[in-house]
Amino acid sequence: MGRVKKGLLDELFEAVVAGNVQLAKRIAERAVEEGLSADSALDKMMEAMRVVDKKHEMKEYFTVDVAAAATAMREAFRIFEPHLKVKPANIVGKVVIGSLKGNIQGLGKDIVAAALRSAGFQVVDLGVNVSPEAFVDSAIKETAQVIAISVSVDETIPFLNEVVELLHRKRLKEKVKTVVGGRAVSEKTRKEYGVDAYAKDAWDCVKKVRDLLSQ
Repeated sequence: MGRVKKGLLDELFEAVVAGNVQLAKRIAERAVEEGLSADSALDKMMEAMRVVDKKHEMKEYFTVDVAAAATAMREAFRIFEPHLKVKPANIVGKVVIGSLKGNIQGLGKDIVAAALRSAGFQVVDLGVNVSPEAFVDSAIKETAQVIAISVSVDETIPFLNEVVELLHRKRLKEKVKTVVGGRAVSEKTRKEYGVDAYAKDAWDCVKKVRDLLSQ
């Protein structure tokens, strides 16, 4: 990678960490003009958000700082989104995605939705604070094969139980697969609640959805 492109990536990283929305957008526009890979820019911004998370944990950042960084990333991401180059999926499938009831932060979910779309999947985005019933009803209405659930608030994890139980009750457990991701969940959560797959990030989610559809 050329020095200019590496410099742009570093500037983008700093703008996201600082929560400077206008600067992040300007750098993103320049990066696209310079032919910088959108995928490497997304990786860099996710790295920046991990730093922001860490600062929040260490009480160096407040919620308002995290929100500013998330907005900077979202606005830059909108500029990069049409240029993502994830390999298209051979299996066309439909995914219903949303942040589970009690989760009002949609950034991670937005990134996953964009990654799935760029991989060739049809995506129905239900937004944030989505009830278990809404996930299942939407999967039925849209004839989706996968429900992708984002969970970033620990206290809301038990709602996963309701999603899985509703699928069982409607005899859809074999037809509609579930994948979970977000900072509050792990592989352990997946096993505990009977979810079909756990994704650690957006690209892992693309891979897991492919795996679920090929079963």
